Amino acid sequence: MGLKKYADKIDDYFKRLNEGKVEKIQASHVTKVIDKLRTKRQQLEDEIEATVKESKKARLERKMLIADEHIKRAEMLLAQIGAPAQTEAKAPAD
Repeated sequence: MGLKKYADKIDDYFKRLNEGKVEKIQASHVTKVIDKLRTKRQQLEDEIEATVKESKKARLERKMLIADEHIKRAEMLLAQIGAPAQTEAKAPAD
């Protein structure tokens, strides 16, 4: 799935939130989208490192910024529906 599809999913969740249909938004679904966006971002980063052509690097960097923005929006959505945003690095339990 491309960045556009993930953005559409997040937009759909925000639309539900604005319509007062918070109960229809499952935190686990939003978390899955965040995980997929992070995976996509890592793929883009790996591709940038392997790319020689500067114009392609610039295009991939723009895509990576878009992925970052969608991740932020999805994390904000999780906060608004009352679910804690999950981070990649988890704190050790004391």
